[in-house]
Amino acid sequence: MKILVIWRLLTVGGVNAGWRNRAIYLKKHGITTDFLYCKDLGGLHMMEDVSKVYLTKDKKKIIEIIKNNNYDAIIVVDTSQAYTWLKKAEYSGPIIIEARTPEITKLKRNLEGYKQIKPQKFIVPSEYQKRVLSIVLDEPYPIEVINNSTDISFFKPNENTEISMETEPILPKDKKVVAYIGRLDERKNWRLLLKVANMVRSVRDDIEFWVIGGAKSVERELFEDEWKNQNLTEVVKWFPVIPYQQMPAVYGKIKQSGGCLFAATKAESFGNTFIEAMGCGVPVVAPGISSIPEIVKDGKTGCLYREEHVRAAAQQIYRVLDNTHLYEKFSNNARNRVVKKYSLSECTNKYIELLKEVTKEVRE
Repeated sequence: MKILVIWRLLTVGGVNAGWRNRAIYLKKHGITTDFLYCKDLGGLHMMEDVSKVYLTKDKKKIIEIIKNNNYDAIIVVDTSQAYTWLKKAEYSGPIIIEARTPEITKLKRNLEGYKQIKPQKFIVPSEYQKRVLSIVLDEPYPIEVINNSTDISFFKPNENTEISMETEPILPKDKKVVAYIGRLDERKNWRLLLKVANMVRSVRDDIEFWVIGGAKSVERELFEDEWKNQNLTEVVKWFPVIPYQQMPAVYGKIKQSGGCLFAATKAESFGNTFIEAMGCGVPVVAPGISSIPEIVKDGKTGCLYREEHVRAAAQQIYRVLDNTHLYEKFSNNARNRVVKKYSLSECTNKYIELLKEVTKEVRE
């Protein structure tokens, strides 16, 4: 079987991380995955070593790609233009739409024109996102929840001897690391991160914040200005580019310090960094909104706080970092939860069954 995944943005983020892992697993089960993107935002290094990647905005080339490859199924991820491309290419195979945008306004925009291609299924990564999509669709469609997955043999707790202390980010001496990982934009909410960092540094000197990513983010310059203007460069260290392949080592350093992953996001349809961190035994502190309580179990794999509440966020960070016994409990629970619920085999086998189902339906 050969499938094509269409998404307009090639980012270093959860969607592509999830599809990278999925493509590797699918290949082992006889399914080849090609990817078609319109714009590279720094994610090419994540994908080109595992699959064929097309990167073009040229409509004629895109239609040729669809026509010439005889794909058994095509998956469209939050890309409204794709519906027209598929129509013009006269593609007659099964089409699946992955609806991942958690904001209703943007989701509506991403789905404009979908009826012209009559999708067989919608896929969402969480029960929360299923509810959001149900609000947007004006007629009943089959919606499948298939959680994102991670490679538990790659994202796993590392022994200290396996972690290089000479590569960035450099682990600080006698400080615990609180890491924000992802884009620098309005939804990921870096402004709240800086507020929390300001509050923490006013009372403690044993915590260092890391910002991982953001090299090509839309608000990179705004973040950099605020970071410097608030004199946070000593307490908040910024690493704009860390290759995906190095992330297990980064999580290993966070865990070795006794630190945690911190999210400030305003909405998530899933959140791959949560399961990557948890897979490495790193507890998570995040707002208790949207899909997050499905993934991060409050008081078991980390701590949730009230959205936009700076003091509550800081207090939950302290709760995770300051009790060694509780920290180990969070760490072990986090790893066990990912192994049980978010492994590649657990989640991708569901995708394989769905692909077999829709291709069979079209043949019949």
